[in-house]
Amino acid sequence: MVVVNDLSVRFGKRVLFDEVNLKFNTNNCYGIIGANGAGKSTFLKVLTGEMESTSGHISIEKGKRMAVLSQDHFAYDEHPVLHTVMMGHKEMYDIMLEKDELYAKPDFSEEDGIKASELEEKFAEMNGWIAESEAGELLGGLGILTEKHHMLMKDLSNNEKVRVLIAQTLFGSPDILVMDEPTNDLDIETVSWLENFILNFPNLVIVVSHDRHFLDSVCTQIVDIDFNKINQFGGNYTFWYESSQLALRQQQNQNKKAEERKKELQEFIARFSANVKKSKQATSRKKMLDNLNLDEIKPSSRKYPAIIFVQERDAGDQILNVKNLTLAPYFENISFNLTKGDKVFLFSKHSIITSKFYQVLNGEIKPDSGEIEWGITINQAYLPNHNDEYFQSSLSLVDWLRQYSEEKDETFIRGFLGKMLFSGEEALKQCNVLSGGEKVRCMISKLMLANPNFLMLDEPLNHLDLESITAFNNSLKDFKGTAMFTSHDHQFIQSIANRIIEISPNGTVDKKTDYDSYRADNELKIRRSELYKGLELDAI
Repeated sequence: MVVVNDLSVRFGKRVLFDEVNLKFNTNNCYGIIGANGAGKSTFLKVLTGEMESTSGHISIEKGKRMAVLSQDHFAYDEHPVLHTVMMGHKEMYDIMLEKDELYAKPDFSEEDGIKASELEEKFAEMNGWIAESEAGELLGGLGILTEKHHMLMKDLSNNEKVRVLIAQTLFGSPDILVMDEPTNDLDIETVSWLENFILNFPNLVIVVSHDRHFLDSVCTQIVDIDFNKINQFGGNYTFWYESSQLALRQQQNQNKKAEERKKELQEFIARFSANVKKSKQATSRKKMLDNLNLDEIKPSSRKYPAIIFVQERDAGDQILNVKNLTLAPYFENISFNLTKGDKVFLFSKHSIITSKFYQVLNGEIKPDSGEIEWGITINQAYLPNHNDEYFQSSLSLVDWLRQYSEEKDETFIRGFLGKMLFSGEEALKQCNVLSGGEKVRCMISKLMLANPNFLMLDEPLNHLDLESITAFNNSLKDFKGTAMFTSHDHQFIQSIANRIIEISPNGTVDKKTDYDSYRADNELKIRRSELYKGLELDAI
């Protein structure tokens, strides 16, 4: 359906990728991955015609319609929500406007009638008569309430605009669906809806995402940008990641006999093959395994940060006791007692509620009422959702991190920065020019310096790349202390949490369980629905 021939993109002397040859076939979902700056978004722009390549060309099967997720959240501000969705199928939408304009003419002629008849025929062929109901269905699945369907886009929140633009992209069953970070700003329930939509989507999907669970759920192929090349691999993200890690270990252990290395790789492939659940993935994986050249699996050039939390001391039995904590209008009479080793996923449908709760726990905001009792052995560290206030100065990263360290030696400080991939000259960057991801990595260095036995993490994965997310995930799984965290990353939550606390102004649900079991529990679904009755985001 889409063929890439000898594609190269260069910026001056810098080569992003060179002599790329790929085929994207229908009934597959391709996940584009690569380190930050590797060229994922650039590749999508070239693919969609938004940007010219340096050389080579892209062929798209004649007559196929491509839909691209818009990144401009203000482009449709003066349009009604429902019409914005239908504009995803431009030809159909233009026909609808043209025929409506004809019917509105005061001097409607016989010639106009013939033209209108022709337009009606085309409109019907494009399923135009069910367009409004299809658009409404998509909006409902993405959490946009019916009463908002006829509002202007400018009257929606940014979060809601993102959902409408996703609905626009999905509308009318395009032949080719291209999406850059579609899960940003979506809650897990909506991401799950999008996963199911793509799994049942019969055409071609090409997607960039930092959400590993999403990539694992929907992708039948991984397209990796690395070493200035773009290579395609059968399977999902986890298969690619673990196979590249295995290849790296094998490369480092050259003493192993070729037969042993081959057996290890075959056992790894067999294990993954047995775990395939989705039918689209199963078919793709089977083809990939049948045709796999063992030499094609190579180590990645990615660098993974070393996130290591070392407790200054073990915590005692008393960790944190919260009694009747209230901060109107965010939460009321919240009580719980944490036990040693709890890894708590704290969440709410409205993220401002959890952020305010962390601020109260950390003494940044005084509650209306209630008590917070920390155990005397607890050394807590906090990673806030918004961290700009920490980076207002022009200090170098070494001097910035030194502020939070009892040990002032530069070599010691550089060691913590180096673990987060700030080495050499990078450690002398001014902290007020950092990107969002670099700021979070600095904050993680600060956390590691504190040697905490209790971690509070409010959306810690925001702005991080896949490599940092994977490293953080593995680190928190291995952390021996107690943690409370909030995240939208399904895999992060499921692999770490052993207790779920959901809060709202209407109460709390507190359950010792993993996240998937929590979501699947029908009794809990009823209790959870009570938490948000009568609550509007705008009222919080």
